[in-house]
Amino acid sequence: MLPTDFIENLHHLLPQIEVQELCLALETTPVTSIRLNDKIDYLTFECDTDEVPWHEEGYYLSERPQFTLDPLFHAGCYYVQEASSMFVECVLQQYLPKDSIVLDLCAAPGGKSTLISQYLGNEGLLVSNEVVRQRVFILSENIQKWGNGNTVVTHNQSADFGQRLAGVFDCILVDAPCSGEGMFRKDEGAIQEWSLENVELCAERQRKILGDAWDALRPGGILIYSTCTFNTEENEHNALWIADHLGATILPVDIHPSWGITEGHPGYHFYPHKTRGEGFYLCALQKNTHNSTDNTRPLAKRLPKHKQQPAQVVEQKDTIKAWLKDPENWVLRQQDRFVVAYPAKYQELIDILSTHFICISTGFGICELRGKQPVPQHALSMAKAVKKEAFQQAELSLDQALAYLRTEAIVLENAPMGIIMVTYQHVPLGFVKNVGNHCNNLYPKEWRIRKL
Repeated sequence: MLPTDFIENLHHLLPQIEVQELCLALETTPVTSIRLNDKIDYLTFECDTDEVPWHEEGYYLSERPQFTLDPLFHAGCYYVQEASSMFVECVLQQYLPKDSIVLDLCAAPGGKSTLISQYLGNEGLLVSNEVVRQRVFILSENIQKWGNGNTVVTHNQSADFGQRLAGVFDCILVDAPCSGEGMFRKDEGAIQEWSLENVELCAERQRKILGDAWDALRPGGILIYSTCTFNTEENEHNALWIADHLGATILPVDIHPSWGITEGHPGYHFYPHKTRGEGFYLCALQKNTHNSTDNTRPLAKRLPKHKQQPAQVVEQKDTIKAWLKDPENWVLRQQDRFVVAYPAKYQELIDILSTHFICISTGFGICELRGKQPVPQHALSMAKAVKKEAFQQAELSLDQALAYLRTEAIVLENAPMGIIMVTYQHVPLGFVKNVGNHCNNLYPKEWRIRKL
């Protein structure tokens, strides 16, 4: 049952007939959509699919499969993401060069972060932040599975970025915590928790987050503000507050009439009765600048001064570098017995983040140093930078793959001894250590499939 006050609010947004259509749409089955990783270029689902019109790698599925039973899901070959939120890609394509530095401020569980990291590729850097501790580890898991080494996952307050990294970021995405009206047909809890008072509290919290982080955006930089709600308090009013109070120019985003997107004043609304997806709002803005050179300063001149910390010597460096494509593009850093890799192009900024922020992951983990031979970490198998041919490989059947993902011991007939990369449909799933009569499973226990 939709709240009466919520329905009354809709009458300020939409004509009477559309209010009725939207309320009926919120009682229907949610749409299932996925976005492909560039790890693969094909779909494996045994159901009808349609393309998401505003994202070339987005697809609607005619039915929702059991994703848990698909090893390719665990390998990060696709992300189950609301089609509406894929619209972020349109802003990136229109306004952001690929060699940009981006902050995803409220990033968990990671749908938009994986989209941004794929857009930036090897040219840019993404800092993916989540303030809620339980959620930041889910974010880190999804980032690792996606496999791009151009991402640093942090666990900080928004004010930390505004105070410590002023003017550093070319783009900030604030997918703000909201009252969740757009998720009503997916989450009954959102309906029960909704109230006019909560809408106002959310709007205030959103303004605080925006104000705290604003200084981290360089002059001329792009802010993408989004919510999964409908009301004007959290959407248009806050977008206008950013423009008027913080100092920004609202930007148009190219849309096609056939997409069914509704233009707000300002911004863009996705209503489930008009677009195939959940409720969503987005507004793109450009930070004002009074100096035309401010938005062209190189990164080195934007970074705060800091004392360089002496790096720990990386043990068995030559062996580890042989596991990577283009090893010259990566900085290796050893922390105790663990080695990570991150983009050499952004070493100075990543070192600052590692020193002054709570970093859950920088780039991707490569190995743990145990005894004479380094043991590869699971994140390496997920990384697009891994040189697969550097490892012995074994292709698993579906049953074997699911057993592996449950962290069970598996047996590989006629396989060599030692570390083996296991694959499913030739996509890496992780590593095992073959000890003869069975293989020790190196899949992360905290990621294992618990129920089938």
